[in-house]
Amino acid sequence: MKLVIVLLVPFLLIGKNTFSQTREWGIEASPKLGYLMAHRGIMGHLSKEHAISGEITYFVQTNGTRSYHKAYNYPKFGVTLFGSTTGNKEILGNLYGLYSFVDFPLAKGKKQELVGRLGAGLSYLTKVFDQELNPKNVAISTHLNALICLGLRYRYYIGSSHILLGLDISHASNASTRVPNLGLNLPFISLGYGYTFKRQEKIENLETFEARKWKFSALGILSVKQIFPTGGKNYPIYALSIIGNKKFTQKAGLELALDVFYKTSINGYKPHIPKTPLSILQAGVYAGYVLPLNKLEFIAGMGFYYLDKYNPDDKLYHRVGMRYHVNDHLLINLSLKTHWAKADYTEYGIGYTF
Repeated sequence: MKLVIVLLVPFLLIGKNTFSQTREWGIEASPKLGYLMAHRGIMGHLSKEHAISGEITYFVQTNGTRSYHKAYNYPKFGVTLFGSTTGNKEILGNLYGLYSFVDFPLAKGKKQELVGRLGAGLSYLTKVFDQELNPKNVAISTHLNALICLGLRYRYYIGSSHILLGLDISHASNASTRVPNLGLNLPFISLGYGYTFKRQEKIENLETFEARKWKFSALGILSVKQIFPTGGKNYPIYALSIIGNKKFTQKAGLELALDVFYKTSINGYKPHIPKTPLSILQAGVYAGYVLPLNKLEFIAGMGFYYLDKYNPDDKLYHRVGMRYHVNDHLLINLSLKTHWAKADYTEYGIGYTF
């Protein structure tokens, strides 16, 4: 349930004023056809047939009540109910999900638009890894998983109706809370229909953006992860980030951070090597891009470990996720820390901006 809250609520919070103030909303229905991408050689036996999927979407159209609406060319917010086969019913079963999203217009005319979709939510996989009953499922070991959707949508409007063409990829995984966790990647093409209710004219917002000075925050992070062999213990993880953040434009910012990690799972890495509580400490420097939407920020960047005695993964680490600024001081963090395409753990954090 906590995972549902942290994945769905930030999108709904940023759209709170949109949902409450707009009178333009709509629905879409899209059948989809795709396949299971075997992104690791060990997954080659899983993809047996096409994946058949369908989505039902509720969306609201921003109307200019906030200055960032116009800056992003009036994006849409919404919620999508998702269901799909996985390409291997015997081993993987079916995948069901619910995710919230934002559609960023990339090109827009009077009758057509091309948008980029960014969505996150929760998924349920009907069949998971079991050492005795389902050992061939090397992809996922938990029924409940995070669901990420990235894609493109083309809409052609005919009055209040529109035709929809889509190309996207859905990713489901548990961020290494339990192994195995290679994850499911399902690329899709779609053809759908939508209808918009109560169209309204855009409102001209006179707010102006002012590039702010550097702001500094302290962010505390808690998490948990599991390492091989399967069925092992869950290791707690603690981290602290000191972050400098600056917005250059209404659509772009930069953050620099000093990260300190206390990842107890390192104790299980090469257990024959003696370790002390302080020797497993890691530290790194990080730089990332910030995409701000009112109080919500999307982040993506890369860091380098300058302190890492045992080097259990890689010298570089990556971070992608979101932060929500509750007020001028309190912020909530949800991000995924990885080493290239391999998930390390999910960063659940609360921070204070000075």
